[in-house]
Amino acid sequence: MTRYAPLFGALLAGILAGCATPDPAKPQAAAAAAPPALAPPAWQQGRPAAMAESRLAPLPGKNTVTQASEIPLQRLRLPPGFKVEIWSTGTPGIRAITRGESGKVYGGTRGLGRVYEITDNGSSRTSRVVVDRLKQPAATLHNGNLYVMAIDKVLRYDGIEKNPNVSPVDMTAAFKLPPLEHHNWKYIRFGPDGKLYVPFGAPCNICTLPTDEYAQIRRYNADGSGMEVIATGVRNTVGFDFHPATGELWFSDHGRDWMGDDGPEDELNRLPKPSWWKLGMGGTPFFGFPYCHAKAVADPDVKKANPCDGVTLPVTTVGPHAAAMGVHFYTGNMFPPVFKNAAFVARKGSWNRSTKFGFDIVSVTANPDGSGATVTPFMTGFADPASDTFWGRPTYFLQMPDGALLVSDEQTGAIYRISYAN
Repeated sequence: MTRYAPLFGALLAGILAGCATPDPAKPQAAAAAAPPALAPPAWQQGRPAAMAESRLAPLPGKNTVTQASEIPLQRLRLPPGFKVEIWSTGTPGIRAITRGESGKVYGGTRGLGRVYEITDNGSSRTSRVVVDRLKQPAATLHNGNLYVMAIDKVLRYDGIEKNPNVSPVDMTAAFKLPPLEHHNWKYIRFGPDGKLYVPFGAPCNICTLPTDEYAQIRRYNADGSGMEVIATGVRNTVGFDFHPATGELWFSDHGRDWMGDDGPEDELNRLPKPSWWKLGMGGTPFFGFPYCHAKAVADPDVKKANPCDGVTLPVTTVGPHAAAMGVHFYTGNMFPPVFKNAAFVARKGSWNRSTKFGFDIVSVTANPDGSGATVTPFMTGFADPASDTFWGRPTYFLQMPDGALLVSDEQTGAIYRISYAN
């Protein structure tokens, strides 16, 4: 009997196992959901289906140091009597520049989030980073204090020229900055009235605005109080100046993308200065976005009846997709008299075009009321039309006490000095 025990035990275990209630089947894990499709980048917004395969895309910045020996300065062309030289290097991505009483120059960036300080040592220049890791900051000086404005932050560095390690005062809350980032990068400047002028671009290529806090130019008291909207319908201005004879604000504005190679053109606009501005009465000028562009070009995507009625049209257009940046009225005595009170406009250069356009500086002569405008090439050679390539992208100006003109180049991180001698 003993020899049959193992067999009997095995049979009994099998019978008991067959009588046991089986565990309920575990449900299979659901297949992992496919990740949501990525939204197209902001710069593709408004691209028609017919151009879905287009390879046009924004041109990447270099954002690394370019040595002076690598800059082909000999390619630049100016009118007779003018000279260009390298004033400084080593500030990658530098854009708008401002100068203090000590001669120090400060400049913001877009891609790197830095603000630089450049010290003029006479025969050479040195630089340091004041602050970085900001969202596309710009900087301007006022009463010895450096104001830095990014998309989501406003900082003030009191007396920075004498105290380079001063801690900033955070003024962000006072300015009530709108949050959307596209076209919200800044150019800031104090006007002759002592107020800070700030643009807030449209958060799209072309769209009905999500709120009325975009596509406008504002001005503030220096402490962020007293905000006024002084212009609306402004798609993307990142450069302006005040006319030396009238005090009126003139500003560049970028035309929308994906409407073809030849338009709509970028603009140079004049903000009239009627009594409402002085008295704070209403009637804010409207510059067309999103319904009307350039010199009364109706938008094909965002439509309304009579889209250009009531629109303040530009003084002049300055070319298709040119990326018109800095605007500067020349008030010095070094240049020939024809340039006195003329506006220089830096055209950073196109990306939304099958062949490149811009990459140069033009001068605009006009009557103080904006009539009779003429656009003339001034400095060329940053691009080679034969090969459709470029090496530099001029962006902003700074007039020096001696009348020379500094020009920042975002692509090379250099600043050039333009002078004139008979």
